[in-house]
Amino acid sequence: MFININGINTEYSDTGIGIPVLLLHGWGSSFDVYKGVIAALSDRCRLVAVNFPGCGKTDTMKEPWRLEDYCDFVLKFISEIGLENPIMIGHSHGGRVILKMAAERLVNPPKIVLLDSAGLIPKKSAKQKLRAKSFKAIKGVLSLPIIKNHSQGLLDKARRHYGSADYNAAPEVLRKTLVSLVNTDLRDIIHNISCPTLLIWGDKDTATPLSDAKIIEGLIPDAGLCVLEGTGHYSFCEKPYQAHKILQSFIK
Repeated sequence: MFININGINTEYSDTGIGIPVLLLHGWGSSFDVYKGVIAALSDRCRLVAVNFPGCGKTDTMKEPWRLEDYCDFVLKFISEIGLENPIMIGHSHGGRVILKMAAERLVNPPKIVLLDSAGLIPKKSAKQKLRAKSFKAIKGVLSLPIIKNHSQGLLDKARRHYGSADYNAAPEVLRKTLVSLVNTDLRDIIHNISCPTLLIWGDKDTATPLSDAKIIEGLIPDAGLCVLEGTGHYSFCEKPYQAHKILQSFIK
């Protein structure tokens, strides 16, 4: 199904009848990641999942977005499809959007589920710091007026070498968006979230490490953390049986 949100042709799915639930996927993913969750909760919930701009079959935005733009997009989507006060489930970047919206009281969900959520600026390893410094130095040299007009190809090669897989796979508008998002830290406002919050996390997650989950759990007054051992950034997909049982217990 499709709906127009802010001029963007937006793909979404709407399954089941019952408790309203909104599912937001992670960066570079799509709502297909939630097929198992939707099946597990379809006996009790209306499950609505939306693809962010540039994901699935949703149009890509024309200008780079900030986190505030994603929040505005979700608010308008909820209003347009008539999803009243849903429980909100977010993986990775989807969790970051939910954290921002709930902490700033843009929404007042009855419950929140965060799946290996983004939202904190991760501490960089010594290797990551060195790579960042190296790229910044190379970019500085290649941006000098005397060689700038002849260096675009070299700069693109440097970006591919030093950039993350997510960064390199994205078109320019999404690259600039990603840079803005990963430099946004929500830890100073997360304590404002008052609704019951469930965190499901992989102990081997390297994208949003378990240490982030423990920080978020400590900041939200009514939060609980479930760790799925031996899983990574898609913990709820890697151990679906355990994740679905936890979700079924939390959403009823």
